[in-house]
Amino acid sequence: MRYRLLGPSGLRVSELCLGTMTFGTDWGWGADEDECRKIVGRFAEAGGNFIDTASNYTDGSSEEIVGRATSAERDRWVIATKYTLSLDRADPNAGGNHRKSLVRSLEQSLRRLQTDYVDVLWLHMRDPTTPVEEFMRALDDQVSLGKVLYVGISDSPAWVTARADAIAAVRGWSPVVAVQVPYSIASRDPERETLPMAAELGLTAAAWGVLGAGALTGRPAESLRWPGEPSERTRGIVAALTEVAASRGGTPAQVAIAWLLRRAAPPVVAIVGVRRLAQLEENLGALTLKLSEHEIGLLDEVSAPSLGFPRDFLESDDVRELIYGDTWSRLELASRPALRQA
Repeated sequence: MRYRLLGPSGLRVSELCLGTMTFGTDWGWGADEDECRKIVGRFAEAGGNFIDTASNYTDGSSEEIVGRATSAERDRWVIATKYTLSLDRADPNAGGNHRKSLVRSLEQSLRRLQTDYVDVLWLHMRDPTTPVEEFMRALDDQVSLGKVLYVGISDSPAWVTARADAIAAVRGWSPVVAVQVPYSIASRDPERETLPMAAELGLTAAAWGVLGAGALTGRPAESLRWPGEPSERTRGIVAALTEVAASRGGTPAQVAIAWLLRRAAPPVVAIVGVRRLAQLEENLGALTLKLSEHEIGLLDEVSAPSLGFPRDFLESDDVRELIYGDTWSRLELASRPALRQA
């Protein structure tokens, strides 16, 4: 296991983050506590120190299991949780990004996690009824109180994160250090806006859905948690993953994770969610799988996303010629790799 700095902070997190939406059987398909403890123990043995949960995962059981599994060595763990989603469907203030929702959710999470602080608190999803200034000030207050150490934004438009971070910088509040997005070799939409923004601001991207809900494992569609026939594009990607895996003595899932970990602008932490210890063992195998430039090129080509405006427009040869004349290809961009795709 290697470690990455979380955005512009000095916090060291493992390159794999253990996702825990599968912790607890409340939703009918998760792991029981005994299996979860085995998963946490093996993850720690492999050098993992980053765990991600949320206030609503398995109706609170996830946080409770994480709390019991990490309490003996709390300080070695980087524990992240989230607030925003409603805690009471009948209460209009039980969800959202506003201060009352944040305080209520965080206090509940701290009790469940058996801790007096969380290392990272994610805003789970954008709530357009709450001003950015309100939630950033509310998050900063929790940092000042010592109940939260770092702030992240999940599943929100790029402009929300950029504006939030700019407001924090101007007002001296705790900055955003990371974004969390659904990102995989089969789902590269964040490359349109969110990842270039994160690279420009020096943020880390925590990727969830890295195996496409199991579609990238190569398993039959009917065996997946949410069965459904994959698209022609996804089938082509799985075929390429399978080809590379066969030449490497690995599995398609390992290749998909290894591809993700090679992304550098911004740096990516892969959130792996598993229900069985054997699945974690397979995912850990991605850490020793080194892809060649040829293999990365093959995978990039088969999974190339349609980025749309403004990316496709600004990165076209014609527009670059208008801006840079004949000099674009001669610019040295090694120190700013994000500019290669911006």
